[in-house]
Amino acid sequence: METAPRTGLRERKKQRTHDALVRAALELFTSQGYESTTVDEIAEAVDVSQRTFFRYFAGKEEVALALADMTVTRFVQAVRERPAHEAPMEALRQAVLESWNSLHEIVASVVPVELHLRMYRVIESTPVLLAAYLRRSAEVEEAIARVIAEREGVDVDADPRPRLAVAVFGGVMRVTERQWSTGADFSVERVRALTASYLDQVGPALLGDWRTT
Repeated sequence: METAPRTGLRERKKQRTHDALVRAALELFTSQGYESTTVDEIAEAVDVSQRTFFRYFAGKEEVALALADMTVTRFVQAVRERPAHEAPMEALRQAVLESWNSLHEIVASVVPVELHLRMYRVIESTPVLLAAYLRRSAEVEEAIARVIAEREGVDVDADPRPRLAVAVFGGVMRVTERQWSTGADFSVERVRALTASYLDQVGPALLGDWRTT
């Protein structure tokens, strides 16, 4: 009878330690730089050993991208849950617009959103982190393309449309994140408005004549 409560308490303690390590890492990365921060400093900030740090993360890169990984996992799930009748780009659009609240909550439950966005700027300015982020983004886009192909009943390796749609969508989201992270309004309402606005411009940007008024 006592096993479940004890197990639950242990899991909550592990989650608190995980989140504390992420917070400490992001605070250090954004204040003194990624390359200048050591694993020992992150562990010391949380008052745990280096050995404990490595129970949770393989290294600095993994802890630096931990929040991005958490939000991506939730987004892929949101795409899977979209109604079958929605066209691919509509499914992607609605998945991100309707999941911004939960994505925002995932971030805010671990670190202040402002710190998360400052970390995004660190990623963009740190070559080793940017390379890792783009590599993971490519892996995520491939996973989403396969979800879209399955929804539409097409072969992802024979039909280029799933990968093309996801590549366009992924590019829009990167522009959106960059704009959001460099602004002054870090609210979920702001990022949702940016997302909708930029997705609305995809058609005109790709097919329209920019020189007409």
